[in-house]
Amino acid sequence: MNKIRTGDQVIVLTGRDKGKRGVVSQRVDDAHLVVEGVNVVKKHVKPNPMKGTTGGVVDKTMPIHQSNVAIFNAASGKADRVGIKLLADGKKVRVYKSTGEEIKA
Repeated sequence: MNKIRTGDQVIVLTGRDKGKRGVVSQRVDDAHLVVEGVNVVKKHVKPNPMKGTTGGVVDKTMPIHQSNVAIFNAASGKADRVGIKLLADGKKVRVYKSTGEEIKA
């Protein structure tokens, strides 16, 4: 079970974007995820007349390692760790470690 999923609001813990908040737009693999507005780089692209694209410098959001982000707890206004709790009916749910309340997905 992934502790950070697509659609979660996260805060960056380390790197040049430290302190920025964003929403996870996709998971690239088990360890990397793309967060909107975080780790944005300039990419030089060639024009391609066959596809109808113009050349130039474009902004591209690159993946970031999941260890460098933490889920944002709106109740406390801070970053929080994620735990997994087993319910009585056998379902697993994600909870905030600090408060123990369930994370609404």
